[in-house]
Amino acid sequence: MSADVGVTPPAPARPRLLHGLTDNPVILKELRGRMRGARAFVVMTIYLLLLGAFTALVYVAVAESTLTVGAQVNVGEIGRTLFTGVVGIEMMLVAFIAPAFTAGAISGEREHQTYDLLRTTLLAPSRLVLGKLLSALLYVLLLLLAAIPLQSIAFFFGGVAETEVILAFLILFMTALLFCTMGIYFSSRTKRTMSASVLTYSVASFITFGLPLILGSIVLVLGITSGGAVPSSSEALLVYLFGFLLCTNPAVTAVLTQYVLLNEHTLGFFSYTLSGGETIPLISPWIPFVLIYAGLTVLFFVLSVRRVRMIEN
Repeated sequence: MSADVGVTPPAPARPRLLHGLTDNPVILKELRGRMRGARAFVVMTIYLLLLGAFTALVYVAVAESTLTVGAQVNVGEIGRTLFTGVVGIEMMLVAFIAPAFTAGAISGEREHQTYDLLRTTLLAPSRLVLGKLLSALLYVLLLLLAAIPLQSIAFFFGGVAETEVILAFLILFMTALLFCTMGIYFSSRTKRTMSASVLTYSVASFITFGLPLILGSIVLVLGITSGGAVPSSSEALLVYLFGFLLCTNPAVTAVLTQYVLLNEHTLGFFSYTLSGGETIPLISPWIPFVLIYAGLTVLFFVLSVRRVRMIEN
């Protein structure tokens, strides 16, 4: 009886994922340093102010257009337009904010001459890269969650379902994940943060803005030269090829996913009718988008870890 007095019961075991996050000193150091300063709150404030101002402008523009033409106001269309506009501007902001938190993750340590001190610890290269990546991604995730109330304004007008909000959040998250990982990779390859930022923003801008223009030009040229006389097998191949390429752009993926959801009423497979009358099976664009971006994220992460190991040797 007396031997059991004063014995402290063992603490409950934490989940493996939570233990991995709290046990990584890089994550704790980066998050504490970021959230203790004013920069994180200033960025979030400006981010939400821009989203709020754009939401108000979209609402005023849609209301004015309906009153000008004298048409009956479709509140569902107003809600869908507000939701699409908020997600679009949020995607542009994420494309510029996400790389900023990782482009100097490794190169910044070299510039401040703290990289050698960091590598004297027993931290493995994979945990170092993962810590830098997750610390930036968690803050971007906070920005995405903070913008959900603005997206939810569309529910007051109707025309938007909860599924669209979830899919929009998933597309935005995968975009932020890939851009953050690209920033880590270029930061590990270059010695200067400026060079890493230029490379990261160049690739992100090409994916976000340049790729849709190139794909649209190709589709336009092929449509003019073919004149509509395309064999069914070739047309099906072109549909699959361009469908895959379109799924590499987050904005196009979001628009096409919403179109499939509203017109085909499905989140998965649906049928597409070719010009000759044949039907081919297609899949909702958000699925290949997630797979492509997840694969690219893993690729850039592995390359970043290998690059950090090369720096040590």
